[in-house]
Amino acid sequence: MNLKNIKNIVTNWFSKPWYPIAISAYPVLALLSANIGQVRSDSAIRPLVISIAFGALLFFIVWLLFSRKTYKAAFFTALVLALFFTFGHVYIAIDTKYPDANYTIWLLPAWGILFVLALFWATRPRLTFVSSASTMNTIAIALVVMSLWQTISTVSPQGAHALGAPNAPIQEDLVKPENAPDVYFFLLDSYGRADLLYRAYGFDNGGFIHDLEERDFYVASCSQSNYVRTELSLGSSLNMMYLQDLSDTFKPDTTARRLLWNSLKHSAVRYNFESMGYTTINTDTGFEWLNVSDSDRFISPPPISSGMTEFEGLFLSTTLARYAQDLGLVDPDYFLGVEFRDRFHSAFNSLDEISKMPEPTFSYIHVISPHPPFVFDPEGNPTYPPDFWNEQRQYPPDLYQKGYVNQLQYLNTTMTEAIDTILANSETPPIIIIQGDHGPWLQPKDKRFWNLTAIYFPEHKDVLYPTISPVNIFRLVFNSYFGGNYDILEDVSYFSPVPKLYDFSEVPYPCGY
Repeated sequence: MNLKNIKNIVTNWFSKPWYPIAISAYPVLALLSANIGQVRSDSAIRPLVISIAFGALLFFIVWLLFSRKTYKAAFFTALVLALFFTFGHVYIAIDTKYPDANYTIWLLPAWGILFVLALFWATRPRLTFVSSASTMNTIAIALVVMSLWQTISTVSPQGAHALGAPNAPIQEDLVKPENAPDVYFFLLDSYGRADLLYRAYGFDNGGFIHDLEERDFYVASCSQSNYVRTELSLGSSLNMMYLQDLSDTFKPDTTARRLLWNSLKHSAVRYNFESMGYTTINTDTGFEWLNVSDSDRFISPPPISSGMTEFEGLFLSTTLARYAQDLGLVDPDYFLGVEFRDRFHSAFNSLDEISKMPEPTFSYIHVISPHPPFVFDPEGNPTYPPDFWNEQRQYPPDLYQKGYVNQLQYLNTTMTEAIDTILANSETPPIIIIQGDHGPWLQPKDKRFWNLTAIYFPEHKDVLYPTISPVNIFRLVFNSYFGGNYDILEDVSYFSPVPKLYDFSEVPYPCGY
């Protein structure tokens, strides 16, 4: 086939009015590209299929109504799709800038007027829209390609066995013992220290602490997180290093997160375990920047068969279909609760199988609990997330306290059962780390660092100490069990304000040890 024939085929193909299909795909792809660091790319599959099917069906119906005039039908379909997919964006923009305006009364009629004008334009007898097809096709495909490129270029090109931060303190001479212990790292998001829970909420967490100590866990009485935000705390914890020393990128004058997120996915801890031949396991958090989805095994509820996802709820809110939510026909907040509960149960239900795996495993299990949204009562029954926030979707202190304590109690029960399962199934005593990345929200600046730290350290419990912080935990793991020679760092906490991620100021330990 020569160049001329190829050109003729492309010209002929672009002269056909297929652009409504591309226009149907673009809103989903554009929303994905804008949120690719926050959501998994496969979360767009179902809305993409539905959106394209909706556009194709609308095109077919309009084609029949327009007496099978294909080009006119395509042009009018494109106008209707533009109105449908932009409505929610305008709604959100007005609501953000003028929250007290009664815009719902006139916004829908305004869109009705635009629809009538679009119909008048498309049905004018003299306009065939044949010549505009190639231009519309070009614009539509350019938008699709641009969104796909933005999505692809955001994804890290690193392989699984890599380092996100070049200064991460790996050690190549670690030795896996003959009967290597499984290692479990439970990150319980926003889980506060027992004394903080009692002071702030009047909640006595002594029963759970007693259950841990009865199973020979060491519970640090004066533990503090090194940072007050999840991504900072984990970036430091999983790389066993303070961020200020991990990379020159983390400076007060920047808010860039790419290197930070890469350092979470490709950490020194992961690298060390992979180098020793460990099988790595990770569970889905619902936040792509937190997921280590290229682990040897990534555990997640099925995205296609599950209920409406957060991404789908967000997409719905950007379209005219948001009125289905306003009329109570669809409730994304209900599905939000379903999705969080599914991920919670998926993570804990997998532990029986994981703990029976014959090869040594490193399981990093990040549970978004007792962190909001609040989706469980103390017995594990479903709760409705909006019951704990106000009209601005913010958490008043009293409702936050109620939801937090409810969810924490069910988490305690589930965590205790998980520990018993792991211990019962482990031929070699495992290493189990239970850690809060920071304390609960809405606390004074210094107390937001007071996190839970509980560690099961067979035969090496004596190296643990009351003021241990996350930056040193895996240093002790590698030193005690794998022949590491990491120095134990001074335990320090650093606060940084919103939005200055890396503008750190030291916060002292209050326990006086």
